[in-house]
Amino acid sequence: MGYRPWRVGLSTAEFWRPQLTQYRSFVGLDVHARTIVGSALDVDTGEVTRHRFGYDLAEVVVWTRLLPGPQIATYEAGPTGFGLYRLLLAAGTECVVAAPSKLQRPSGDRVKTDARDAFHLMRLIHLDEITAVKVPSVEEETARDLVRSREDTRQDLMSARHRLSKLLLRHGFVYDDGAAWTQKHDLWLSSHRTGDLAFTTAFDANYEAVIQTLDRRDRLGEAITAMAADSPFTPMVNRLGCLRGISALTGFALAVEITDWQRFTGNTIGAFLGLVPSEYSSGQSRQLGGITKTGNSHARRLLVEAAWQHRRDYLPSARSVLQAWWEEAPAPARLRGQAGNERLHHQWVSFTARTKWPAIANVGVARELAGWCWSLAVMDG
Repeated sequence: MGYRPWRVGLSTAEFWRPQLTQYRSFVGLDVHARTIVGSALDVDTGEVTRHRFGYDLAEVVVWTRLLPGPQIATYEAGPTGFGLYRLLLAAGTECVVAAPSKLQRPSGDRVKTDARDAFHLMRLIHLDEITAVKVPSVEEETARDLVRSREDTRQDLMSARHRLSKLLLRHGFVYDDGAAWTQKHDLWLSSHRTGDLAFTTAFDANYEAVIQTLDRRDRLGEAITAMAADSPFTPMVNRLGCLRGISALTGFALAVEITDWQRFTGNTIGAFLGLVPSEYSSGQSRQLGGITKTGNSHARRLLVEAAWQHRRDYLPSARSVLQAWWEEAPAPARLRGQAGNERLHHQWVSFTARTKWPAIANVGVARELAGWCWSLAVMDG
């Protein structure tokens, strides 16, 4: 748990928390795309005030400021973003954006309305039971939007390719001459544009979708690479690039997705990314399951993909193409990255010797890779 602002250098158990006793009004806001419902408690009088708004953030800010001060407000993180958070802070009202997955709710509560949700948030903030999310700056948020646009395009490209390949499969055309989606495969696709008008029209539509999506992905990738080379995130990207499997695209994505690495330790970042085993223990029984898959799914996927690169033999004298940022990083980061590469490859060798299933072994390496990324991200320089 924790509230804005985060104090750099404190461990997870020592983060700063506001003294909620200094506030008189506690406000819960249930925010939707077209409506906002507010519930406010005056602790001096015990009076609860409710109000319903259209989606007019300025009106919400004015209503909050008219409450007896000082005030503190909270609402759930979601698709409406952090604009309300920034407006409330600018107006002088403390605000906490709550992590939805951490909100406590009675198991017997079967009635859900906007008014009840706002009241529930108001009650939790008054009881100091809100787990806050890290609110990015505007620059961090826009960079994250760019990275997620490329991620969405990557998924669209996969879907478009599947639709085209399955169209051909239904008509008995199967490619088995090497890797798919290469120049050779593209020539094979063109050679199978045969048949009646209905088939060729469907083929052209699916093929065009693949080409357009591929071009869009490449344009976004070029924009991200340019930002990685010249932006406030560049020093961190350079340091992260000292690890195998962390290219400019991956390093930049990790930098903007996690943003404030200081709120973690090498042990806790794996849990934040959902790379630790789930557990159900009660009494004398202890049962471990698959990884929790909580937290940031995009960052988790990037680390899992990067972890496969550490399976190959590591030769410090041979710099991978993916580590073009190596020379841009400071010497301590290069030494730390080399130690991490050797350690992670040793882990792969150890898992292989124990005949561990590769997919499971790779997740274990990814969990440790997250810790090495953290150590480089919080390094000065």
